[in-house]
Amino acid sequence: MVKLIVAVVQDKDAQRLVEGLVDKGFRSTKLASTGGFLREGNTTILIGTEDHQVSTVLNVVRKTCHSREQLVTPLAPVSGPSDSYVPYPVEVQVGGATVFVLQVERFEKI
Repeated sequence: MVKLIVAVVQDKDAQRLVEGLVDKGFRSTKLASTGGFLREGNTTILIGTEDHQVSTVLNVVRKTCHSREQLVTPLAPVSGPSDSYVPYPVEVQVGGATVFVLQVERFEKI
């Protein structure tokens, strides 16, 4: 059975992830994407693999994609008076990975 693994990672972790996958013999496709919460660049990595190799791919993701603290300045409120809004940086946790493992009905390499 073939699986498609979709991993959304922070740009800072993307290159290490792709290199880690290549070291283990996996091919991947890297897509630029944008996160909704911080509106920063993310990378979406697509990996096709056999069912029995999913845990190996997930281990590579765990080893290369790390959470970290980052200071961000909140956006101004959309409604209400913005002249009294004073943005203060807040520390948020970013990074890591969001991973989806999907069943693939058919796979062809052309």
